[in-house]
Amino acid sequence: MDWMLLPLRRYATFGGCSRRKEYWMYALFLMLCMIGLRIIEDMFGFETMGEYAYRNGLELGVWEKVEGGRLVGLFALATLIPSIAVAVRRLHDTDRSGWWMLLAFIPLIGTLWLLILMVLRGTRGPNRFGPDPVGIEPDGY
Repeated sequence: MDWMLLPLRRYATFGGCSRRKEYWMYALFLMLCMIGLRIIEDMFGFETMGEYAYRNGLELGVWEKVEGGRLVGLFALATLIPSIAVAVRRLHDTDRSGWWMLLAFIPLIGTLWLLILMVLRGTRGPNRFGPDPVGIEPDGY
């Protein structure tokens, strides 16, 4: 559980490195929370963004199939900065600048390339962004 919450404790820390375990445990945490919030929205009858747009005559275009409601949206907004920060630190572990995150704006290819970069093993030993995060326990933050 410590690995899941570590990026929240390092909320807006863009410096340093994050190991794969920290990044992917945080991704799992986000996914589980969003699924749980979506279930709560369904139980209490909160409408999704797609339903809201349809009811009010709005067109969402490519986002027409968005299934999250207000709770999921607020959670996503609250975790946006730590999500970007942990991704930048993950890129730092592979000795790449955080500017590589801009690849996400290239449809499909950029997203796939970022996924590959997040899966790659980090550089052994310290690099220009800081010490090797392998072997550092989450209690140290």
